[in-house]
Amino acid sequence: MRFFEINLFGVYVAPIAIILVVAWIVLLPVRRLGNRFGLLRHVWHPALFEFAVYLIVVSLIVLAIAHRGDWIAH
Repeated sequence: MRFFEINLFGVYVAPIAIILVVAWIVLLPVRRLGNRFGLLRHVWHPALFEFAVYLIVVSLIVLAIAHRGDWIAH
């Protein structure tokens, strides 16, 4: 499993930066759904809960990319 830098208009960007942006974009509809159904009213610290969900999304993306890379190598 290897992550390579991405050439973005001549600037090399670390793959984790792209993953963090994608996770933030994925988190936006999740936050709206949570607000719509009142989920944040039932948690102790809403900002901490959203941060934890964000980290879960980032971890899932990294694991999916790593698993896909292992699958292709075999």
